[in-house]
Amino acid sequence: MSFLDLNLPFAVAFALLILVALAQVVGLGDLAGEPDIDAGDAGPMEGIASILGIGRVPFLAWLATFLLMFSGVGITGQYLLDQLAGTMLSPLPAAALAAFPALLLTGVGARILSPIVPRDETTAVHVDALLGKRGRIDIGSARRGHPARAVVKDIHGQPHNVMVEPHEDGAEFLAGDEVLLVRLEDDLFYAISTSDRRLGPVS
Repeated sequence: MSFLDLNLPFAVAFALLILVALAQVVGLGDLAGEPDIDAGDAGPMEGIASILGIGRVPFLAWLATFLLMFSGVGITGQYLLDQLAGTMLSPLPAAALAAFPALLLTGVGARILSPIVPRDETTAVHVDALLGKRGRIDIGSARRGHPARAVVKDIHGQPHNVMVEPHEDGAEFLAGDEVLLVRLEDDLFYAISTSDRRLGPVS
């Protein structure tokens, strides 16, 4: 078998990496917007996922990192084996042996990328899903005709920055106030105060 045939799984992985990158460039995919896994209260499976970096960065960013590591580890391993032993493994055993170190390296890469890759501006959750959620005014004061920025968490606990105006005439929200999103019009949320409504603290 030729060098390319023996490294077919790694060539395919690298080709998929290119496709993910192209999808990001043309807007068919998004490297941001996936929630984190909270390792503090995670079960065994979630703990393993956290070690492997799953949930630390958006899924497409994780996938791109894994494809890069898998192809890199595989081709490098095959090259070194060829130089040392004069032969290379067949595609399936080579792919199986490369998968484990590639996953571990992906976990390391995800930890490095986690503080760099943005996650609070875009999300797989549609903006309508934020209706009925509670948030907190982050910057500025909000009154009718003058929205302010609020931070609202979706069902996954991921924060979103949204613009908010009071739903009630004459109301005003100041930085730090807790609000409940009750209406959405043209990407602008209207909210009511939670201070006099026993809705509990913002999660």
